[in-house]
Amino acid sequence: MRRPVVRNLAVLAVLAAVVSVGAAAPPAAQTGSAGKNPAKVPVAVGYGGAVASVDTDASAAGIEVLKKGGNAVDAAVATAAALGVTEPYSAGIGGGGYFVYYDAKSRTVQTIDGRETAPLTADSNLFVENGKALAFADAVSSGLSVGTPGTPATWATALDKWGSEKLGTVLKPAERIARDGFTVDDTFRAQTASNETRFRYFPDTAELFLPDGRLPVVGSTFKNPDLARTYEELGKEGVGAVYRGDLGKDVLKTVNNPPVDVGSGWNARPGDLTAKDLAAYRAKIQAPTRTSYRGLGVYSIAPSSSGGTTVGEALNILEKTDLSKASEVQYLHHFIEASRISFADRGRWVGDPAFEDVPTKELLSQRYADSRACLIKDDAVLTSPVTPGDPRDPAACATGGTAAPTTYEGENTTHLTVADKWGNVVSYTLTIEQTGGSGITVPGRGFLLNNELTDFSFTPASPAVHDPNLPGPGKRPRSSISPTIVLDKNNKPVVALGSPGGATIITTVLQTLTEFLDRDLPLVDAIAAPRASQRNAAQTEVEPGLYDSDVRTQLEAIGHSFKLNPEIGAATGVQRLPNGKWLAAAETVRRGGGSAMVVSPAS
Repeated sequence: MRRPVVRNLAVLAVLAAVVSVGAAAPPAAQTGSAGKNPAKVPVAVGYGGAVASVDTDASAAGIEVLKKGGNAVDAAVATAAALGVTEPYSAGIGGGGYFVYYDAKSRTVQTIDGRETAPLTADSNLFVENGKALAFADAVSSGLSVGTPGTPATWATALDKWGSEKLGTVLKPAERIARDGFTVDDTFRAQTASNETRFRYFPDTAELFLPDGRLPVVGSTFKNPDLARTYEELGKEGVGAVYRGDLGKDVLKTVNNPPVDVGSGWNARPGDLTAKDLAAYRAKIQAPTRTSYRGLGVYSIAPSSSGGTTVGEALNILEKTDLSKASEVQYLHHFIEASRISFADRGRWVGDPAFEDVPTKELLSQRYADSRACLIKDDAVLTSPVTPGDPRDPAACATGGTAAPTTYEGENTTHLTVADKWGNVVSYTLTIEQTGGSGITVPGRGFLLNNELTDFSFTPASPAVHDPNLPGPGKRPRSSISPTIVLDKNNKPVVALGSPGGATIITTVLQTLTEFLDRDLPLVDAIAAPRASQRNAAQTEVEPGLYDSDVRTQLEAIGHSFKLNPEIGAATGVQRLPNGKWLAAAETVRRGGGSAMVVSPAS
């Protein structure tokens, strides 16, 4: 079904208001000042560059850097650092992520794998205790779940390679927000409430995020002076403070002896990170994945993330189906089935390529996609779990092999998208894994540690088939993060986007791309469209807009089965328009709505 006319009219009204009034950043003195935050606007059009994120203060931090002459990479790091203040349960220097960069001068795309790594002492039994896999909840809020943080190294690598400003300069807006405070909104309070029980296990976390022992009040000012000092230290000393200095020592002490409230009774199992782990960490510059779709080049992140290969394979499967002319039912049917098949292959083949023989090129070949696309029928639904194919030896419509279930990934990541006046673009997704990460705050430092190692399979997904996502020494757990940049035939940007959402990231990016490229929805409408997420499971998760629609009934008549998911993802994107204009777009409703800004609004 097309989006309801009333929604499209509402978005157009917002767009008209943005164009006439403008969505530029507030003056620097207001950025991060409690009670003075500009209203969130989901779409902005103008010149000089654009930023889209989930948060107004964070988008404004990026715009501030662009206004002062910084480029897209500088602004992306500034925005990410600000998100570490205002979205601390989603991202921060205790986590990692994946950075995709388009260089306008060379018209090329490059990427950084800033994924966290397991300790060098880890083996496949990292989450096995007394011969059995740990319960997920027991693993999450523990030192065992914490990987070596990759975000600081990602920032330093991006700035050194492509930036024009120093780290200390681009951290200043975030440092100011942390010191002066930001205004608590409904989303921040709700996320704190959902973590309240486990936050109380850790006194430093409770002291920071439960001021005076209570949930933060909507409309109040939330300050994080410890994080302000941490950013100041990073700005002066560089990220060596994490990987070779006192900040890193504090991280190690916290991971290996989690500061738990003994009265809580919580067994916060210790980790085993060492100074050698920190010193050995590198953010990896690597080639992107690339696939051709409708004559466009689609670039994303290669393994250790499965995002680029899985989105790319699904697009290749859909390549020979004219989605622009399909009914809404047939569009969603093919989208769901392509997702189901590509997730079957993801589970079997994708892991950290430093440890696993990942057939990236073959997974992205049109020949392989065609051998999988023939499984899709217009009037029938595949039965999950679909078995994987063999990308190195494609056999048409093959159904052999052993299926592997999709492992759980936390959904509370965050994504930002940036463009500058020179035409450079960044699509960057960063995370501490699930909402609140491990729940463990580094004492005196103001940030939470990740629980990324729980993205590993705790035990083999299938006893009959090698699992590429088991833990190993220094290994990166598989991710679903899918920051994407689409280029035209002249290698100029068309659109860049990404989303949080754990394993639903892949389906969110795939659906948004096809809604925009095939269904011709405006970018903000493609982001706002009700979502479906099929990950090789018996049921497809759908948001209320689809669950409560006639389309659901028609899809069920074909054989689909659905379950309700209140909210899937929270995407942002930028689109290149003619004559040097940029359009920034973010969520209209999800996570309280996102924030799109441009340097100079169009008049």
